[in-house]
This record gives sequence, structure tokens and C-alpha cells, in this order.
Amino acid sequence: MREKDTRAHTIELRIFPRHDRVPSREPEEKKGDSMIGNLHVGLAAFAAAIAVGMIGMKASDAVGRNPSASTKILIQSILAIAFAEAIVFYTLFLVR
Repeated sequence: MREKDTRAHTIELRIFPRHDRVPSREPEEKKGDSMIGNLHVGLAAFAAAIAVGMIGMKASDAVGRNPSASTKILIQSILAIAFAEAIVFYTLFLVR
């Protein structure tokens, strides 16, 4: 006689978890906690976008007033934009 092919049965067990296992004793994460974390990240990203826009606006205004200082203004605005974007990364790593 031929042996029964059990590969399909094994794949089925991998796809569908067994329900006879004992559930873990770890505390479950509350639904509100993940929503609050997402809200913090979203607000930080929104604030960083507003800050980058304001920095660009003020930098272009400053270059319009004093075109000879455009290199110094450009360097300072790039640094300020980098610091504003760093807020989002801090929020991502601290909240998550």
C-alpha cells in the first residue's frame, strides 16, 4: 500500500494556528495605547512639516532682503530643517 501524504496536513497546521494551546500570560496591549502613540507620531510629523515650511519661508524672505548673505542663510536653514525633522524621528523611536 502507499503511504499517506501528510504534507498538505502539515501546511494546513502552519496556516491555521492550533486552538488547544494555552494562551500566553503576557498582558495585552490596550487598544487606546496604540492609538495614542499613533496620534503623537502624527502630531510630530505635522508640526515638523509646518516648521520646515516656516523655515523655508523665512529663509527666502531673508535672502530677498539681503542677497549677499544667501550662503550663510542657506546653511543655517538646512541645519534648522534637519533639527525640525529630527523631532519626528525622536517621536518615532520614543513612542514606538
